Amino acid sequence: MTNRRLLLISNGSELIGDNPSRFYHDSLKDFLGASVKRVLFVPFATVINSEDAYRDKVRRHFGPLGYEVESLHDAGDARAAVERADAVAVGGGNTFKLLRAVYESGIIELVRGRVRGGMPYFGWSAGSNLACPTIRTTNDMPIVEPPSFEAFDLVPFQINPHYTDYHPPGHMGETRDERLGEFVHANPGVRVIGLREGTMLRVEGDEIKLLGGKPARYFIKGEAPRDVAPEESFNFLLAEARP
Repeated sequence: MTNRRLLLISNGSELIGDNPSRFYHDSLKDFLGASVKRVLFVPFATVINSEDAYRDKVRRHFGPLGYEVESLHDAGDARAAVERADAVAVGGGNTFKLLRAVYESGIIELVRGRVRGGMPYFGWSAGSNLACPTIRTTNDMPIVEPPSFEAFDLVPFQINPHYTDYHPPGHMGETRDERLGEFVHANPGVRVIGLREGTMLRVEGDEIKLLGGKPARYFIKGEAPRDVAPEESFNFLLAEARP
């Protein structure tokens, strides 16, 4: 039994976008509970917009929900900011830029330890990728080079956010299923869960549930990709990956 608590979201637009959904806000409040007051936000995935603007956007949405937001880029001491946080939120954007900045801040082991000890972690898009063992199932272009692809390793499986099985007519490129099929073929035993838009995984210790009303797509070498419905058990994802 572990104490990990995570909310891993495919897309943040319904959480901090122009028209946030009540479902997303209610899901976040239910996940964080009454004890969380101070949220440490990690804004490093933003590319075009400034980290100040990203911080302010998150504050506009999280403030009315009752959460004080401190941004890691403002912290004079990154490790102290992690230590005093009640929860950590990792925003979406470019996963490679995010991971490089997290390495530069020197907090990977500290965040990993605090989350494994029970501190809530929630992330969207790139922030969900960072909860995995590596970022190798991101959809992003490697616009910068992090020192490693290894991430927080908070769950023993990979996530592909924004998953879609739509293939536009006339498009000659690979489908998402083909790309993820290549990944699991090259990495036997590594499991990937494709999160469709509007869905999220909630992890509580050794229990995991899919929220949002749409199935997730499961990939592993040796098996055909298959949908797993929200009412099915996802606990198999938390077992240690087989070699």
